Amino acid sequence: MTPNNWTNRIVFITGATAGFGLAMARQFANAGASLVLLGRRKDRLDELKAALSTPVHTIVCDVSYRQEVSEVIDALPPAFAAVDVLINNAGLALGLEGADHASLDDWDTMIDTNLKGLAYVTRAILPGMVERNRGHIINLGSVAGTYPYSGGNMYGATKAAVAQFSLNLLTDLVKTKIRVTNIEPGMCGGSEFSVVRFKGDAEKAAKVYENTEPLTAEDVSDAVFWAASLPAHVNINRIEMMPVCQAPGGLTVFRG
Repeated sequence: MTPNNWTNRIVFITGATAGFGLAMARQFANAGASLVLLGRRKDRLDELKAALSTPVHTIVCDVSYRQEVSEVIDALPPAFAAVDVLINNAGLALGLEGADHASLDDWDTMIDTNLKGLAYVTRAILPGMVERNRGHIINLGSVAGTYPYSGGNMYGATKAAVAQFSLNLLTDLVKTKIRVTNIEPGMCGGSEFSVVRFKGDAEKAAKVYENTEPLTAEDVSDAVFWAASLPAHVNINRIEMMPVCQAPGGLTVFRG
């Protein structure tokens, strides 16, 4: 798909103010798409809108609030209402404690954002896609939904649920022309992900990427853009991607 093919198409991105969402907003804007950008930080949304040269509608919203999500999507201006691509990017990881010490508040927040928030936005956008018989839902999962790691307990569980939800969506929509893709990145640097995980401890977050060359937000954005740009009859079910310094192999064995 050439950039001109994105003109007059509408891309809705959640979690658009940083990391993957920010990179995707820039890439789709450069291709000529109109954007609906949702995030919690109005100042960042305003700054991003001013920096882009494509039509942009911004929404200040926390996806974990079901009623609010429904209201803001119902109130989309006509020029932005017929969403062609929904990118469910909003999500986070909190903590690396073992399950016996993990914060239940952190668990609740991850479930509410990574899973319930994704479901709320999808449910609000999907009927319009079905009515128009076109659209593409792209969910941001993680390799943590497939491969366990110490301290990844609830985060991995939410991403495993996103993977299964994506497959079930695709099954429900098989009689339509709607596509569903789950993007599953591994270690990715240059975003706020680890800073959020460690609740603002930038030094601790930096150690996660010490002596590595992780994926970048732009790498992930490229994968999303590629999947969305394929011919309409082609669906990419999932993309699992890692930096070359990371591998899924190696079972943990404790010999006590």
